[in-house]
Amino acid sequence: MRYTKCRIILVVGLFALGPVAPARNISEAKTERDRLENAGKVIQEILHVPDDIPQDLIDKARCVVVMPSVLKAAFVVGGSYGRGTLICRTGSDFTGPWGAPAMYALEGGSFGLQAGGEATDFVFLVINDRGADSLLRTRARLGADLSAAAGPKGRLASADTDAYMRAEILSYSRARGVFAGISLDGSTLRPDGQANRKLYGNSTSAAKIITESDATAPAAAHTLIGALQKASPHLKR
Repeated sequence: MRYTKCRIILVVGLFALGPVAPARNISEAKTERDRLENAGKVIQEILHVPDDIPQDLIDKARCVVVMPSVLKAAFVVGGSYGRGTLICRTGSDFTGPWGAPAMYALEGGSFGLQAGGEATDFVFLVINDRGADSLLRTRARLGADLSAAAGPKGRLASADTDAYMRAEILSYSRARGVFAGISLDGSTLRPDGQANRKLYGNSTSAAKIITESDATAPAAAHTLIGALQKASPHLKR
């Protein structure tokens, strides 16, 4: 009798625990979808302000990284990071339409952003093939593995200076409504493998998502893709 009761308790317990893992996975996937939706809103808003990214830089960009609502306070302690997405033009030479986004993480200690705790949006333009290839292969440190510079702003601003011509990544920030170029040398960008698995499945990777033509973008990415496709449908070398 005692053995039977133990079996009943065990079976009931297994049934009770069964739905927990799927429910958690669904919740975690929703978090990544929310992050994609926020990234779309950030790009949409930035592309609609008068003093934003120069058009010729958007047209040269192979990829765009968007890190929405990164808390400055998170960067006071080394190892903290922001999370967002990388989206690239499709095709082996990055000349096609904007494709499915992969999730990425921004890591670093101090970027000179210790003051306050307000959220900051970061946007990175990857403006040559080497920069895009480096981000797809592995973790890349800005200013070391990839040359980086604070991006110029203003639709009609000239981007033909030596600093911008040599840079592989141009970085921007937006906090309290102020949009500006910013240097993030020493920080790193890397694929967020866990987040990508939640969105696309266990057999995927950031490189596969970006380079394989059959990768299907989540519905949450439609605003992000649509805003970039409208702003710059074709790559201009």
